[in-house]
Amino acid sequence: MANLTFYYAAMNTGKSASLLQYAHGFRENNQKVMLFTTRLDNRFGKKKIISRIGLEKEAVCYGDDFNFKTYMEDHRDAKGVFVDEAQFLTKEHVEQLAHIVDIFDIDVYCYGLRSDFQGEPFSGSLHLLVWADRLLEIPGVCFCGDPCSMHLRVIGEKVTKEGPQILIGGSERHHSVCRKHFFLEEITTE
Repeated sequence: MANLTFYYAAMNTGKSASLLQYAHGFRENNQKVMLFTTRLDNRFGKKKIISRIGLEKEAVCYGDDFNFKTYMEDHRDAKGVFVDEAQFLTKEHVEQLAHIVDIFDIDVYCYGLRSDFQGEPFSGSLHLLVWADRLLEIPGVCFCGDPCSMHLRVIGEKVTKEGPQILIGGSERHHSVCRKHFFLEEITTE
């Protein structure tokens, strides 16, 4: 029986690297996988999932108008569907992915943030938290050594809780922290 799995974590904890490593295991066993990532992140100029440690692989880009169920009609021989940046999924996307699991009997693995820089859930994450068969946290470490579960947005060198929910960027804009330092709005002990 196939499952819908949501791997969630804070920023900069290796979600994309984990996705690419897991998908590689399928391919090593001659099993077809489909890789998806958001259209929102165009920093790299190509349709790829790229990890901060240098792993990368071509992927199909999705946007709000994308239909996973329709796309997968022609790829029902896949053994796994891997979705990076799953926080940007819509409610309809999560329903489509559940259909792929339940009707096509294909495992779906979604990787993304649980919450935004204000501590609020993203739509995709919220619906995955409710509808996924399995929820697995990818651990990360705050600068204080405690597990990180949140992230802070930094503009210049100042923490902010203002602005749009989505601001694409890496460690120059987002710092993973524990809940304590999220509420204290601290990104360093110096």
